[in-house]
Amino acid sequence: MADMEQEHTQPEAPANTQNLVDLGTSLIQREEGRVYVLTIVGQIEGHQLLPPSGMKSTKYEHVLPLLAAVEGDPDIHGLLILLNNAGGDVEAGLAIAELIASMSKPTASLVLGGSHSIGVPLAVAARRSFIAPSAAMTVHPVRLTGLVIGAPQTFYYFERVQERIVRFVTGNSHISREDLTRLMLRTDELAADVGSILYGEEAVQLGLIDQLGGLTDALNWLYQT
Repeated sequence: MADMEQEHTQPEAPANTQNLVDLGTSLIQREEGRVYVLTIVGQIEGHQLLPPSGMKSTKYEHVLPLLAAVEGDPDIHGLLILLNNAGGDVEAGLAIAELIASMSKPTASLVLGGSHSIGVPLAVAARRSFIAPSAAMTVHPVRLTGLVIGAPQTFYYFERVQERIVRFVTGNSHISREDLTRLMLRTDELAADVGSILYGEEAVQLGLIDQLGGLTDALNWLYQT
């Protein structure tokens, strides 16, 4: 009688591996507890889909429920946010930042590469912020692309959105309102634009970010909190 061939099936990937592939998330397990790792990369995508230009994006409708789940999970000790983004949708970025700032669990952010534009509020939203020495942050006024109606109401709206960002950043970091406004309105730093680029040490000196550091520093702070 012929031997029956055994069926070979591919083992399923662990859920943590699938989350890493789909959402850029993972769990770090130590004796002290579990830390949830969330990456925010590319552009922050808001209510409208970004054009298929090949640029990576972080979808706010994915991030918001993840943050809520982390806050409600008694087995998770803290949250580490890895940032390397080019800004994006203001409303979506502020929504994520506000949710991070309202969490009761220890939260730490680590800027790697860069966290620009609306990425600045995201970086300062955590209870403790870290930045790599070579990382950069671009600070500039609110700007919109597309059709803009040249009416006083439009400029008033811009001012109010800008004020929301300034209040959030100064309320969640140690930078003064005067320094932040000066950096936003600087005219000799960016080509064809106003604003400033800050690198790691300068961001810390100005009080925008709490300290220079890397992955080990951020994890040690989380586990000691």
